[in-house]
Amino acid sequence: MSVHSTHDDLAGPQPAAGRLAGIISTFGFILAISYPVLALSTGVRAAYQLLLRHDLDYYLPSYMSLVASVCYLVAAIGFAHRRRWSWYLSVAMLGFETAMVLLVGSLSLVYPALIGRTVWRQFGADYGYFPLFQPLLGLVWLFWPETRRAYGLTARRTG
Repeated sequence: MSVHSTHDDLAGPQPAAGRLAGIISTFGFILAISYPVLALSTGVRAAYQLLLRHDLDYYLPSYMSLVASVCYLVAAIGFAHRRRWSWYLSVAMLGFETAMVLLVGSLSLVYPALIGRTVWRQFGADYGYFPLFQPLLGLVWLFWPETRRAYGLTARRTG
């Protein structure tokens, strides 16, 4: 036992808390990869449809995919740049993204012709429902105490 032991050290290991921290850390790794990939894939899809598909007579799904791509890109920047402002930006973007997935997903079930094929259609069915649970994972990760400390939102623990 070290000279600088704390009460937590004397209580012994906390395996459940350690496993949960490991899972949350894995969320951060998944998000660091998935957000740029989704930004690229939905952005390319939207650009292709808007710029090269002259046979389309309804562009709302393409514009919604473009908005989703911008959301993913902004969130990815917020994840990579560990500053207070970027944490708030990411939380706001993930909140907006979650609301849009739920709104567009619901509307696509009720009015499928209105929504068309977009990344958020049927809660992200075309993308393995990743657009539905990705922002929720992101919010869990952003609000995790270690993440908040990394962004400078709470004081670092000394021990």
